[in-house]
Amino acid sequence: MTELTGTGYTDELNIAILVALMKHHGVRKIVASPGATNVTFVACLQRDPYFQVFSSVDERSAAYIACGMAAESGEPVALSCTGATASRNYIPGLTEAYYRKLPVLAVTSTQHIGRIGNMVPQVIDRTNELNDICKLSVQCPTVHSADDRWACEASLNKALLELTHNGGGPVHINLVTTYSSNFNEKSLPDVRYVDRVDIGDKLPSLDGKRIAISVGAHPAWDAKLTAAVDRFCEKYGAVVATDHTSNYDGQYGILCPLVIKQSRYVPSCKNVDVMIHIGEISGAYAQPSAREVWRVSPDGVPRDTFGKLRYVFNMTEEKFFESYTGADNVSESASPSSNTYLEQWRAEDKRLRAKIGNIPFSNIWCAQQTAPKLPKNSVLHLAILNSLRSWNFFPIDSSIRGYANTGGFGIDGCMSSLIGASLASPDKLFFGVIGDLACFYDLNSLGNRQVSSNVRLMILNNGVGTEFKNYDHKAAKFGEEADAYMAARGHYGNRSRNLLRHYAEDLGYEYMSASDKEEFLANVGRFTCAEQFDKPVLFEVFTNSQDESDALRIMQTLETDAKGIAKEAVHGMLGDKGIRVIKKALGR
Repeated sequence: MTELTGTGYTDELNIAILVALMKHHGVRKIVASPGATNVTFVACLQRDPYFQVFSSVDERSAAYIACGMAAESGEPVALSCTGATASRNYIPGLTEAYYRKLPVLAVTSTQHIGRIGNMVPQVIDRTNELNDICKLSVQCPTVHSADDRWACEASLNKALLELTHNGGGPVHINLVTTYSSNFNEKSLPDVRYVDRVDIGDKLPSLDGKRIAISVGAHPAWDAKLTAAVDRFCEKYGAVVATDHTSNYDGQYGILCPLVIKQSRYVPSCKNVDVMIHIGEISGAYAQPSAREVWRVSPDGVPRDTFGKLRYVFNMTEEKFFESYTGADNVSESASPSSNTYLEQWRAEDKRLRAKIGNIPFSNIWCAQQTAPKLPKNSVLHLAILNSLRSWNFFPIDSSIRGYANTGGFGIDGCMSSLIGASLASPDKLFFGVIGDLACFYDLNSLGNRQVSSNVRLMILNNGVGTEFKNYDHKAAKFGEEADAYMAARGHYGNRSRNLLRHYAEDLGYEYMSASDKEEFLANVGRFTCAEQFDKPVLFEVFTNSQDESDALRIMQTLETDAKGIAKEAVHGMLGDKGIRVIKKALGR
């Protein structure tokens, strides 16, 4: 048996993080039951004078003790038990807590989750809970990497916040232990705290901060929300960082991907103190670099998309921005005479656009030519990844709404979503841009007998999953070896000039095609005509994966500086995982 060392905290980081976060979130009272698997956790609690630890041998009784204690004190109360069937005895008490909305935190200590089902003594499956014993159940494995630590902090903050969210109730944490005997840690680790702000709470200060509002995929904005955001930006000198799915049409927007996606250049405008995150999942893979992130959503769920979450505001977006522009909540120092930050963004964007040279015939070139020609008040649907990325480099009229299937982020259903939207608004023109693999994946949708004449589809046919041939994709490192299975080259007619033509025309579509820039320019005017025709349109554009890759490289290397070259070199040596480790160590 390993000798016990030290009289401080454990070196098991997941346990130490939980203890630190319990202190921050005000979980002071603990009812502990004896056992071996929870020794490390209990030792940390009983050695820290912040906590009040009570003992109960019977876990069923312990859970009811916690109910009574929580009801009387009005505070969250934690439970701690060992492995085997100990946690099963919590079920009656947690059921009581669930229906009375009592903030009881059940911390069930466990061996490595991989031992479940492998006939290891005292290991049972706690990965699925009854639906009325806890509001939320999270697994808390051991921490071995920066990603592990981010996941640990994110899930534990979410769990602890859920104790008092929407009226409160019980929460379960399944805490893995390695039975470490090392208690030499003199203090708890520095951890990222996430706090929830409700309507009526004191608002964190934004005075003196550089602020960007990062908007993910977002429904069409109403006038009141747009006005609230514009007043906020005027007051705080903030900008609204968008892509085509953000749908913000106010005065302070900047289409950010061109500036942010520069791989050899780090613009100063990219760095902010606070990034206010609204909307849902973005497919732009581009957002400002922030010291901390504030998530605003009426669901009140702490979603730590960027690994920098500090607050989650449990309110509507409109309420959040109105709260910060009220006279009682803003100091005089928060009112700039002009929005210099927005001016910096626009100047940077303009400077980079002036550097765009001759782009090869590609999705990106087609976007450059087509985006400014799209009719006002039309709707643009973009397939995920390559099409969305390509079109996000170029602005469209603010009256045009943009959408992409970034929720599940699958190849399937891009055209079906467009067709469904077009049926809901027959008086609008709906434009879709999609690659050949995604098109053929969803090909049956074109045969729907109700497809209307307000549909215009542009199909980029390069005969391969060109995403996997782009110069900066991992699969591209395999060269031609990637074609057969990683990039799926040669399917669906292998860039046949007749397959889609016959299919579309037999279904009653107007068909047009282009194999070079001249043919494209000869057809794009009709494709973007503001008048509805008597039939839907399919515009097939034949490109090749090398030109697609070269075009992307041009757009992402418009500028170079020493910091950007160093960043690219380090990224090449360390990869995404290594970069995250270094950022975590530097606290960025």
